[in-house]
Amino acid sequence: MVEKKKNTTLRNGLILIGVFLLGMLALYGIFYFFPNVIGETVTKVEKDITVTDEGIADAVEKVYDSVVVVNTYIKGELYSSGTGFVYKTEDGTAYILTNNHVIDSADQVYVKFTNETVVEAKIVGSDVYSDIAVLSVDEDYIISVAEIGSSEDARLGDTVFAIGAPIGSAYSWSVTRGIVSGKDRLVEVELTSGNTKTPMIVNTLQTDAAINSGNSGGPLANANGEVVGITSIKLAGSTTTSSTIEGMGFAIPIETAVEYAEQLISGNEVTRPYLGIYMLNVTDVYTSFQYRNYYDIVSEADVTTGVIVTDFENNSPAKEAGLEEGDIIIKVDGNDTPSAAYVRYYLYKHSVGEEMTLTVIRNGKEQNIKVMLTES
Repeated sequence: MVEKKKNTTLRNGLILIGVFLLGMLALYGIFYFFPNVIGETVTKVEKDITVTDEGIADAVEKVYDSVVVVNTYIKGELYSSGTGFVYKTEDGTAYILTNNHVIDSADQVYVKFTNETVVEAKIVGSDVYSDIAVLSVDEDYIISVAEIGSSEDARLGDTVFAIGAPIGSAYSWSVTRGIVSGKDRLVEVELTSGNTKTPMIVNTLQTDAAINSGNSGGPLANANGEVVGITSIKLAGSTTTSSTIEGMGFAIPIETAVEYAEQLISGNEVTRPYLGIYMLNVTDVYTSFQYRNYYDIVSEADVTTGVIVTDFENNSPAKEAGLEEGDIIIKVDGNDTPSAAYVRYYLYKHSVGEEMTLTVIRNGKEQNIKVMLTES
């Protein structure tokens, strides 16, 4: 029995040695007949990482010299500063895109290039509601023209970067990098024209690339160095713990910016339809004593958000369509309107001469009113 057990152990040991030798032989065969398989795989991974990093640096260089610092003056005194970029040249003239709020109220605008050249720019035109402005200078001053890309083709997670002059000229042409965090974000902002501030909804690209005061009007570009948006807004606020919200920057899609810029360059005013009504947010009735006379209307309608019609302008298309004072607008074309800013947003998606449907509550009952839109 002992002898038999020894033979079995020996046999098992020989089998294990045989399997090991066959495995080594097979591995040797792979290396012999396919010597580059493992090496090629490792090389490919390393190459992908290298190309990605170099690609961002090349993309920054591609846009960098098209970016300018925009300084605005009122009666010879520096009023504000922001950023812009050269987006096209035509017939000896270079056109620079920036934000309307960067140049609003200025009587003189100067742009500074990366080679430190400072030139007075002409304001070609601006539009408060799109927050777009166009400047022009002689083409001879231009170092580089930005390449225009597509925000529509951008995907969530795509690498993007911003170039601008945050917190003054000491940090001009700062580069910040992030990703596309969101698309078609509807952000409520106060757009300024002179002393008038108008709450508006702006359709934006969201990014976590750092955007600070002074970045406004600068380019948001993709990893190919193509401009996909104009940085315009930084959402900063406080939570219940008073901590600042970070990593939420916003840019106007480049398609929107170029559409309005081309209208301004062609000399055409940007025309928009209007309703001809004065509006009050339902939420203001609950929070402000001065609007207490609308409380009964809101209470009867049993709503917490919406927009109350308080009065009409002369020749108001909304009044002609049958809208009445005290009506509460709760939808435009089927879209909820929690505030007057949303009414304007959906209104400005229309053109003059089109029809818009308002859903209102009157005397506690809901009804639809169709309005033929005219030009303001």
